[in-house]
Amino acid sequence: MNLIQKIVKKITRLGDFTILFFELLKNTVCFRMKLNHVLQQINFLGNSSMTIIIISGLFVGLVLGLQGYYTLRRYGSEEALGLLVCLSLVRELGPVVASLLFSGRAGTSLTAEIGLMRAGEQFSALEAMGVNPVVRILTPRFVGGVISVPILCAIFSAVGVLGGWLIAVVMIGVDPGAFWGQMSSGVDFREDILNGITKSCIFGLAITHIALYMGNSAKPTPEGVSSATTSCVVISAFSILGLDFILTAFMFNN
Repeated sequence: MNLIQKIVKKITRLGDFTILFFELLKNTVCFRMKLNHVLQQINFLGNSSMTIIIISGLFVGLVLGLQGYYTLRRYGSEEALGLLVCLSLVRELGPVVASLLFSGRAGTSLTAEIGLMRAGEQFSALEAMGVNPVVRILTPRFVGGVISVPILCAIFSAVGVLGGWLIAVVMIGVDPGAFWGQMSSGVDFREDILNGITKSCIFGLAITHIALYMGNSAKPTPEGVSSATTSCVVISAFSILGLDFILTAFMFNN
């Protein structure tokens, strides 16, 4: 395959990627899916990722509290530890780390599931029965993933703040009033929390679409499904980090 053929192939895949995205978006806006199918996917994608999100969030909060205390102690600002932990989680670590964990846990599951359905010709069977597989199979998973990611990111941040409190107040002995008071006065709902939620929504959109596209375009072989699953994790990670930089540059430029 020469260079021109490779370029044409890449452009074709990008076009298919974009077409599928707008088709999923159109189906979502027009609500062309059954509510119980969406709820099943939220349960499958969200609940299956809950354990890893909670445990990871707790340990990230513990580490943040410990490292933050050692840093702030040099300047006599231990009371600001709650603010440091909360802003770090709500602005960056919550959306980014939780989205990375979701892509590794649920995104790969989506890719493998769709890839195996393609390999088993289940999509062709649905088309033969007059059922649009994009509406019946892909759209509920797309909506379920987009809804699940912001919820998981919020849980990750909340558990992380709890971990920071355990380290700061329970183990180290920081004044609890100062810990919560600095946090409540320093965290702005629109500038911090709302921007963090916006990030997580965009990350959920990107992860779920990438997972569905990789599964839908996978070669109908075990090697093809395996390769698509690996590519899903890599591309999702790059997309999350790249989008995080762009969104941070626009949101927190004051």
